Amino acid sequence: MAKQIKSGISEEKAQEVDTKVRITVEQILNDVKQRGEAAVRELSERFDNWSPTTFRLSQNEIDDLIASLPEQTVQDIEFAQAQIRQFAEAQRGTLQDMEIETLPGVVLGHKHIPVNSVGCYIPGGRYPMVASSHMSVVTAKVAAVKRVITCTPPHKGKPPAATVAAMALGGADEIYILGGVQAVAAMALGIEGIDPVDMLVGPGNAYVAEAKRQLFGQVGIDLLAGPTEVLIVADDTADGEMVATDLLGQAEHGPTSPAILITTSEALAEETVQEIARQLTVLQTAEVASQAWRDYGQIILVESLEEAVREADRIASEHVEILTENPRYFLERLTNYGSLFLGAETNVAYGDKVIGTNHILPTMKAARYSGGLWVGKFIKTVTYQECTPEASVVIGEYCSRLCEIEGFLAHKEQADLRVRRYSQ
Repeated sequence: MAKQIKSGISEEKAQEVDTKVRITVEQILNDVKQRGEAAVRELSERFDNWSPTTFRLSQNEIDDLIASLPEQTVQDIEFAQAQIRQFAEAQRGTLQDMEIETLPGVVLGHKHIPVNSVGCYIPGGRYPMVASSHMSVVTAKVAAVKRVITCTPPHKGKPPAATVAAMALGGADEIYILGGVQAVAAMALGIEGIDPVDMLVGPGNAYVAEAKRQLFGQVGIDLLAGPTEVLIVADDTADGEMVATDLLGQAEHGPTSPAILITTSEALAEETVQEIARQLTVLQTAEVASQAWRDYGQIILVESLEEAVREADRIASEHVEILTENPRYFLERLTNYGSLFLGAETNVAYGDKVIGTNHILPTMKAARYSGGLWVGKFIKTVTYQECTPEASVVIGEYCSRLCEIEGFLAHKEQADLRVRRYSQ
């Protein structure tokens, strides 16, 4: 029986926060729908103190920002993008067009068509999220999306140079310095100077995730990627220093980022609590990480690995790290997670920044029904059909009778017309 050693805030409190976010986002979206660019500009001034003549960067501005960076920074960005691109290209190779003759003269097929335009949101309020540029822009371009635009907020009152470099090097067609719900709304709805897109992708805080949820249907979205989450499953072979380091590594993202430990070892649970307290005295981002750990941190003690699997699937976390004697036990059994990190040699930071898998992943239990962003998310699998005249008669006779069963007489006539015409 699982035992909760440390709990976060109550479910009721979490729901109160969610309700506040939902109402705020709804008001912002309605304002942008009604007043367009004027509303976006006012919101940008209010939240980011940012109101340039145009939100879009010119090519000269982009070039100057890239040139302002150390050569090593540019090389590191290029290395990370090469890893993401290589994995995305391998994934794209698994998507094959298909055509089959199911009956003599009946040809059915499917083909893969990229979405025409995509808006990528790159977070940057607390930290400039350079890596999110790789994950969204590079992957979209591997999928052959024709128009990829990006929005990111200013950082400390100016465009974040490394993020802009990553967007440009990744292949972004348009780059806007614009953040928050107003940026998501501008890309989805379109405003003066920004044509609307067909699909929104990218992570963000609770407000950005809620905006994507409310806009879904008017545009496509990748998934609900809200405040980041980490779950660590550990046994007595793990140590408290590594567990604590990896929990706080995600908790520093923001004050609402869940960080959870499931363990079969009570000694490890106690060691982890002590180690987190110690690390928070020296961690430079402790102000944020400590709030996340206080309000959203959990430790769950289980009796067996089987129970650990059940608890992990119940939680359905975005990132799941396995620090056990046999990590692949969980690869074979877990079903609900965004991305899985097997063994102490890897960790969430590798996946977030450079290893090659995508870091835009399902949060808020969405891992129960969705995987993360990948090249296939940008591609529509569509079907087609074709018949010879002789095959149309065969299919038409079946179709006519089946339509009559359902009472669809105009449907029936479509079939009957072809049977009459092609029987001659």
